[in-house]
Amino acid sequence: MLFTLGLANVLEDGFAATGWLLVGLLQLAVMIAIIAPLERWRPVEPLRDRRAVRTDVVYTLIHRLGLFRLALFFSIDPLWNALFGALRVQGWHGLQLDALWPGVTDRPLASLLLYLLAFDLLDYWIHRGQHRFEWWWRLHALHHSQRQMTLWSDSRNHLLDDLLRDAILVLAAQCIGVAPGQFVAIVAITQLSENLHHANLRASFGTLGGWLWISPRFHRRHHAIEVAAEPQARRRAVGASNFGVLVPWWDMIFGTADFSPRYDPTGIRDQDEPDASGRLRDYGRGFWQQQWRGLLRLAGRA
Repeated sequence: MLFTLGLANVLEDGFAATGWLLVGLLQLAVMIAIIAPLERWRPVEPLRDRRAVRTDVVYTLIHRLGLFRLALFFSIDPLWNALFGALRVQGWHGLQLDALWPGVTDRPLASLLLYLLAFDLLDYWIHRGQHRFEWWWRLHALHHSQRQMTLWSDSRNHLLDDLLRDAILVLAAQCIGVAPGQFVAIVAITQLSENLHHANLRASFGTLGGWLWISPRFHRRHHAIEVAAEPQARRRAVGASNFGVLVPWWDMIFGTADFSPRYDPTGIRDQDEPDASGRLRDYGRGFWQQQWRGLLRLAGRA
């Protein structure tokens, strides 16, 4: 198609885009064939708001079919390419993390695991930042406003929130020398894991398993209303918890782990508690309304 359109100069980018598309299709197949039946087998709660779930499906398709990355390709990626190209001309080539340990570069699986843990630690701190900084929370709140969590809820984010997170991850990938193929694998594994632990699934993996990998019960505590992950609640000494993405180790190390054996309602307190004027906060229903209201919140107007 690229040759027919006279775009052979972007053939390499076309191959990369095709790779992302195939990975996304594979992820969708796993979600539908494995995680969705698990939800039907052991649901935490019955589906009450199917329209909200359909909106989450839209978010997932935008990300997994490559539409979000296509937008980045035409907007942000040229800036990154120019920046890192200029740095390499000046002799800066970054750090190759797996080369710091002898023999790791010769073992692809060990190298992948090392980078997977490195990005998971970075994701933990990104997530902490999304809850720590008021302006960032105004965007990230969209993700927590879903009161009907399912396997589709992971991608329910404001696009500016995703853009900022993606920029940080790309910068980190360039700095620590992760190979492009490894980066695709890391993103795919992370996203599928997030689909699982956002699922409407009564599962905890047991004591040992829960210490090794984040379970749906562990992550649901992070979304629970009374945990009140918004910054204002933390200032009232109600601490947010369970920020981990793949493994709970970072929460355990930094004191934010909560392994309470509970499956609580999810959402944000201001959806149920009126403000001083007697109004409940509206996070929007459809995709475009949710994106617009996120911008209004960022500007302090909603």
